[in-house]
Order: sequence, then C-alpha cells, then structure tokens
Amino acid sequence: MSDIQTLIDMGFPKEKAERALEVTNNKGVEQAMEWLLAHADEPLPPPAASGPAGDSSSSTAEATDPTTTDTPAGGSTDDQSAAAVAKSLKCDECGKLFKSQEEVEFHAAKTQHSSFSESTEEKKPLTEEEKKAQLALLEEKMRRKRQEREENEKKEAMERERLRIKSGKDMLEARRKMEEQEMKKLMDQRKREKLESQQARDRVRAQIEADRAARKAKDSGETTAVSPTSTTSSPPLPVATPNPTSTTPSKPAETKNYTTAKIAIRMMDGTQLVQTFQAGEQLAAVRLFVQLKMDSVDASFGLMTNFPKKVFSEEEYDMPLDKLGLVPNAVLIVTKAP
Repeated sequence: MSDIQTLIDMGFPKEKAERALEVTNNKGVEQAMEWLLAHADEPLPPPAASGPAGDSSSSTAEATDPTTTDTPAGGSTDDQSAAAVAKSLKCDECGKLFKSQEEVEFHAAKTQHSSFSESTEEKKPLTEEEKKAQLALLEEKMRRKRQEREENEKKEAMERERLRIKSGKDMLEARRKMEEQEMKKLMDQRKREKLESQQARDRVRAQIEADRAARKAKDSGETTAVSPTSTTSSPPLPVATPNPTSTTPSKPAETKNYTTAKIAIRMMDGTQLVQTFQAGEQLAAVRLFVQLKMDSVDASFGLMTNFPKKVFSEEEYDMPLDKLGLVPNAVLIVTKAP
C-alpha cells in the first residue's frame, strides 16, 4: 500500500494527504501524518466547479430565471434546498461519511460497497482524542511493519548464513576430491614412469647378455648352434643328493600376511600425520603424500626411521612397504635432503 492510500485509509482527505506528502518531501507516512495533525483545522482546497455543486448552482440559476415558466416553483425550491444541505457523501451499507468523490471511489474499491448517497451530515474534523487514536493506530501499524521487516531480515540473514556454510562445506569437499584426484594422477604417472624405466632396464640387460654371449662365442671359436650328438656323447655328471639323515626337517614359522601399513609421519615442524597405505605400495607413495601435505612441489627432503636408524636411499623409494619392514605399522621422520 502506498503512502497516499495509507493516509486516505486513516480518514484524511486525498487533497490534504497529497499536500502533506508534498510539504514533507515524501519522507514517509509518519512525517506526513504529523503535518496533517498539526494543520487539521485548516480548510481544504476549493473543489472544482463540477458535480453536485455545479448542479445546485445551475438549479439555483434556473429557479431564479424568470424565463423558466415550465417548471413548477415548488419543485425548483426543493431541489435547491436539497443541494444546499448536501454536505457529504454517505455509504448506505456501512454508514461512513466522505468529503470527496475520490474518497468514495477508494472506499468502494476497498470494501466492494456500491450504494452511496448524499447526506446532510457534515464530516467533522478529528478531535484531539481521535487524533491521538489515529496516531496510536498509525504507530501500531508502523511497529508491526518494522517487526515484520526485522523478522524477514533475520530469516534472510539465517538463510544467507546457511548457504554460506553449505558453500564452505562444498568447497572443502571439492578441494579434498581434487587433492585425491591429483594424488592418484601423480601415483599413476609414477607407476608409468617406473614401468617404462623397468622395461628400458630389461631391454638393456637383455642386450648386454646377448653381447656377452656373442663375445664368448667369438673368443672360444664356437658357433652358437650346438649339435645334438655333442650333448649326448658325454655322460651326465653325477648329482649329489642330500643325505636325509644329515638334517632334521624343521617346521616353517607361520607368518601373518598384512595388507595395509599404518604409517605415522613426523614432519620437520613437529606435527605428526597418520595415514594408512597398502602393503604393496611403494615408499614413493608416502613421500608423495608428504609432499602434498607440505603444499610444495619441492621434493628435496628425505625419510628415515629412528629404531633402527635408517635413511632411505633413492633406490629404496621404489620398493614396496612390506619389503622395507614398514608393515603393519611404522614411524617415519621427514628430514632435510643432504
């Protein structure tokens, strides 16, 4: 509801309500109402020469005109007196008085009342008690509006806080998944590089063996192909069989197979991290985990154990944890690179 409609609903004429808002520079209903209460006894602006007043003046002119001989004198006098005493408009359904046609139209639009008539009663200005009652009513409405606005603001603030917390959780979850994916990607890349390095070493070893066999065959003057008769001409050498009575069979010790390794990692700043790895994972996975937690791509650090004291070499980073004796649990210390 606009300010002008609020003031009209409280009983102020539309002309005065517009004047009050204009004087107070449209600063709100409260200031406009204070101005209206302070200038309640001032007369309203003169109405336009139309409507019932115009009809009454024309009726008066017709009544005083000596040329109008067709209309009875008694009828003209009744119309003139009725128009003279009509001081307001009245709603026949609720009995409320109105000073202008605009108030009637507003009341009809608000209450859906359709029966109105002229009334001889005059809509008196508000008394001090009525002014206080209207002021109290307005203050109560403004208080309810402020309370509703504050409640809406609280609800909106709570909703924003809930969305902020949810957004923070989503960001943390997305960051955790990103770190896991990055770690998995680095591990896969490490495995591919190790596999390629192993395949390259195997090819070099096979080539060395082939070159060694070729040199040996060249030095001895023999061909690489061996005839079947040369292998069957010489009797096979006797093979020594172990004496079953010389040694006593011993029952093999039962070993428990562990599939995971719980590693406690002591960082250089004194903090400690605990992470569980697969027993078959390489020690490089532990170093990669430490590198991610250090938020650095610099891998210039080493790992060592204290009991027994041992600093792992670069070759040992490619060995699985169970082969290095770090299963089922172990403590590793992060050290500076030499």
